[in-house]
Amino acid sequence: MESGSQADEPAERTPQRLASFIGVLIALLTLTVPIFAIALFSSTDNSPWPPSTEILPGSEGRNSRS
Repeated sequence: MESGSQADEPAERTPQRLASFIGVLIALLTLTVPIFAIALFSSTDNSPWPPSTEILPGSEGRNSRS
């Protein structure tokens, strides 16, 4: 049997297509998941932390807490 026979060719195409499909799927997930995560967690309405009420030094004069 020769190593370059036609019987081997269809078997090699299927893994190439599967690998190509998986690569495209990974690429799309890599591009879309961060966008959705940023959109989800950057929303100010859903913030799990309360707004900061601390007065920064210099914004209302010296020793504003005493």
